[in-house]
Amino acid sequence: MEPQVSFLTFATADLDAARAFYVSGLGWTPLLDVPDEIVFFQVAPGQVLGFFEAGKFAADAGGGPPPAVSGVTLSHNLGSRADVDSTVALLESVGGVVLRAPSESAFGGIYNAHVRDPNGVVWEIAHNPSWSVAADGTVSLA
Repeated sequence: MEPQVSFLTFATADLDAARAFYVSGLGWTPLLDVPDEIVFFQVAPGQVLGFFEAGKFAADAGGGPPPAVSGVTLSHNLGSRADVDSTVALLESVGGVVLRAPSESAFGGIYNAHVRDPNGVVWEIAHNPSWSVAADGTVSLA
């Protein structure tokens, strides 16, 4: 199996809140939006982020109780500390909950914050001057 992730799909107890946060709040355009079921967003070349109504997610996964999001962080890396500050402010203004305000990380020069969306997904908003992303999407963790 090649190291590739095409879809990241999270169960959400409130699909309307997810839609409001990402579409109305952040201005993202859905790739596919099925009312009362799922909404997908293109987030990078070859990569889609989805929010699936929790009951239907559980049924699709073979039954059992709907899962909760736990132990996952999506990282959004930016070009400057000011970009981190303004992005965190935007996320908070559209309903995100700031778990840790922008500040120096314990990990060597990283300036970051953590914000939870209405579904429980935690976003790390970060600036790391040692990391870069090339035009082809290749990440360098120098």
